[in-house]
Amino acid sequence: MKNIFITISRKVRSTRFGAFLYKEFLHILRDRRTLIILFGIPLAQLLLFGYALTNEVKNIKVAIADYSHDEMTKQLIQQINASSYFKITEIAHSPSEYNELLRSGRVKEIIVFEPNFSKNYVANGKANIQLLADASEPNTSQLIINYTNAIISSYSQSLSVLKNNPASINIKTRMLYNENMKESYNFVPGLFAMILMLISAMMTAITITREKETGTMEILLASPLKPLQIILGKVTPYFCLSIINAIVILVVGTQVFGVPVKGSLVLLMFEILLYIFLALSLGIMISSLVSSQMSAMAMSGFGLMMPTILLSGFIFPVKNMPIALQILSNVIPPRWFIEINRSIMLKGGTLDILWYQTLILMSLAALFLFISFKKFKIRLE
Repeated sequence: MKNIFITISRKVRSTRFGAFLYKEFLHILRDRRTLIILFGIPLAQLLLFGYALTNEVKNIKVAIADYSHDEMTKQLIQQINASSYFKITEIAHSPSEYNELLRSGRVKEIIVFEPNFSKNYVANGKANIQLLADASEPNTSQLIINYTNAIISSYSQSLSVLKNNPASINIKTRMLYNENMKESYNFVPGLFAMILMLISAMMTAITITREKETGTMEILLASPLKPLQIILGKVTPYFCLSIINAIVILVVGTQVFGVPVKGSLVLLMFEILLYIFLALSLGIMISSLVSSQMSAMAMSGFGLMMPTILLSGFIFPVKNMPIALQILSNVIPPRWFIEINRSIMLKGGTLDILWYQTLILMSLAALFLFISFKKFKIRLE
């Protein structure tokens, strides 16, 4: 078999076109970057889409407010907790706790059992359950409500058959933070993160890389300007333009699509500035790792666009992904900015709730800058 292959290869190379074709194949196979683009990126896309493209909900954190504490409520709570869809993590004792649990993101749903649940079911033929859901992510909240309804309805039917009783459980649903289930409440914060990331990071990476590729970076380095001044001079215009873009997106989102800003506008602008700074730092880091505009564009496009769409929680819930992708999503800046955006705009979130996400954005910005200046100094030597 090997001899046949060698013979065919020699015959192909014996012609002028065959020799040229053979050379092109060798050139492609020897270029690691080309092989990564040809085989690595499609494989990564397949794995990402295969694992991230799911609308199922699993292990959703819920809270229980049981004002009856009878046998029926205990059985129903056990069935809910036994489901792979839900995980009971909180017990609420009063209505004053409901908003805080949902606003902080500690739970996605609260299931409230009325007092005398079993007595009402037997005596009146009807018992009431209220479902309170965080609708800042409309698709996810609708799935959570549907799964909860299915479990409760199944339990109610089993009781009716077992006891030959036509009584029913009445389910009242209330969607918080997005009562009309508008999709704009979901996609505006997500697009906010994606647009700012692409504009700030990609344009910064391409601009600095263009200077290196055309040879003008050496001229700038030979000038009286310090390296830090050169970098600041390159990114400051994009910082200002990104702020203008952010204001435009915010105005369009609130005035055209009706997305509210329930929290502090000052806090929101602070988080936006922090995110833009982080995106610029990421762009500087990319420019320090590549030497051509094409590489910078490919790295920025694939390395930023795909994770922003798939791993940030913009479209698909992070909690539903495999553990490996959940861990990877921790270093995706848009994930944390989207959480911050949704919390401030839809829930009135404050810094005492969002300090963790804010700290992560600061840490990532510091990490990107550290890598950037370290690489930049190496190139100067």
